[in-house]
Amino acid sequence: MNKIISVAVIIALCLGFSSCKIYSFKDVSIPAEVKSIHISYIENRAPLVNPQLAPQLNDALRQKINNQASRLAQIQTSDADYEVSGWVAGYSYSTSGVSNQQASTNRLTVTVHIVFKNHLDPTGKKVAPADFETDVTRNFDFSAQTTITDAEPQLMPTIVSNLTDEIFNKLFSNW
Repeated sequence: MNKIISVAVIIALCLGFSSCKIYSFKDVSIPAEVKSIHISYIENRAPLVNPQLAPQLNDALRQKINNQASRLAQIQTSDADYEVSGWVAGYSYSTSGVSNQQASTNRLTVTVHIVFKNHLDPTGKKVAPADFETDVTRNFDFSAQTTITDAEPQLMPTIVSNLTDEIFNKLFSNW
């Protein structure tokens, strides 16, 4: 009898641990009907333009979709099942921390406006998600002793990575 209880407990634990994968932040929700995606070039329309941001962001987003949502064919025409477009809407910096009446920290704020179109079902009732527009905004702090010109090359990998992850999650995750 003890062996049966032990086996039952082991099976229950195994099932319990395997079900934890449901809550992984790497889950991607793409309905089976969706076969293709068109990613328009994300332009830089911010009043202050970093010429490196848009090209790096576009490359990173395409690569992430290719790696994480690999069954979707990325096509060059806008007749894809899903269409993603957008622009860098904001790129500004300000003082974010003061110590001894002097600036100690500056903050770079970057905003990307994303437009998502579901050509199969714009309402999202049959094939989710519905069409939407959203802003993705992230802040990046750097020392006030560093100029924005010197800080940008150091911050750029983090900026691109964080924005790419956030955009991807808005497009494909249900959370």
